[in-house]
Amino acid sequence: MSDGRVTGESAPPVSDVVTADDVADAHERLDGVVHRTPLDSSRTIADRCGAERVDLKLENVQRTGSFKIRGAYNAMAQLPESARERGVVASSAGNHAQGVALAGDLLDIDTTIVVPEITPAVKIDATRGYGADVVVEGDLYEESYEHALRLAEDEGLEFVHPFDDAAVIAGQGTVGREIAADAPDVDTVLVSIGGGGLISGIATALKARDPDVRVVGVQPEGAAHAKPSLEADEIRMLSAVDTVAEGIADARLLERTFAVVRDRVDDVVSVDDTDLAVATTVLAERAKTVAEPAGAAPVAALLSGAVDVAGERVAAVVSGGNVGLAEHAELTRVGMQALGRAVEARLELDDWPAILGDVSEAVAASGAELDSVERAPRTASDAPNRVPVEVRLDGSGPDHLADALDSLSALDGVDVVSHSLDRCVGESGDSA
Repeated sequence: MSDGRVTGESAPPVSDVVTADDVADAHERLDGVVHRTPLDSSRTIADRCGAERVDLKLENVQRTGSFKIRGAYNAMAQLPESARERGVVASSAGNHAQGVALAGDLLDIDTTIVVPEITPAVKIDATRGYGADVVVEGDLYEESYEHALRLAEDEGLEFVHPFDDAAVIAGQGTVGREIAADAPDVDTVLVSIGGGGLISGIATALKARDPDVRVVGVQPEGAAHAKPSLEADEIRMLSAVDTVAEGIADARLLERTFAVVRDRVDDVVSVDDTDLAVATTVLAERAKTVAEPAGAAPVAALLSGAVDVAGERVAAVVSGGNVGLAEHAELTRVGMQALGRAVEARLELDDWPAILGDVSEAVAASGAELDSVERAPRTASDAPNRVPVEVRLDGSGPDHLADALDSLSALDGVDVVSHSLDRCVGESGDSA
């Protein structure tokens, strides 16, 4: 999706951006401020991707619901008193906003956050809840970013960059430091990439301890700018982004993150939005954890086969869980259907609504669940003497739901005209 334009910016020497010592200093500075989040093992995900072990670094249970408090606090705690008195401004799609807002509350610094219109309401409300002044400006993050820079100049505020800042990168690197301590034998670590701050910090911490650890970035196909940049050895910028993962819907890396990613990240892979929905669903059902699409991207890469981890010990960073309940429900609905755990079907009935009882009994007898049923708008292809109905069935897998549909087809007066099982990507399995 790159438009081929090169920014022309030159990346600084990686040693001038961030070091393992910077991460160690951040670790001390954050002691007592952030949670040391758990590294939980998932046999389900390991079995499905063929890994020896998969551990989930659950930054979705961090303060503010994501890793962002680490970098924001580390940067703001080092501001001179004069800057603290003036206040800070930041731009964010949501998670950095909350990190800056909470850091400001803890450090007694006034904060102004500029967010794009795509930012979920749950993130805006949470940011305001930490005491920040929230300004909604721009369709895309880049527009919010430019507006925040203008506010910084016009009002004399200190700008706290969401990722292209050495202190922010060092703070995010404490996630990698914890992974290295809790899983010293890890072979591969998967991390989402938006602007690249998180993976830059994590790679710095991990590679300092063991240069052979493989660090893999994961991006949505609709915002996949990092791979083209690395292949061209120049920062490439997308002309547009289109993904459900608004938390990593950035259009490019910047100078510092490009320098670190180029030097310390081994590979970058992409996943599509359906992969993200499947990963969100598996995390909710099997790992009992709520992840936003951006946070689920590393798990999506494992489940979709975007990265080969056969026989390896793997850590996947679940970087955030700030997702509205309605959005999460919709994501898991898509994920269930993609996994073949749910099917939407269009029926034609010759006796509405009397025959609905027979439909309900047939579904129940098959062991499936009739999740919804409603009369559908008539189309030109519908038989004029029959009533079109749309149903949704839930079951244990594609075979189970196919049997349920067969039982409906066997009923007198019922035709199954179409269904969505042919679009499923696999089975969810039964392992815990």
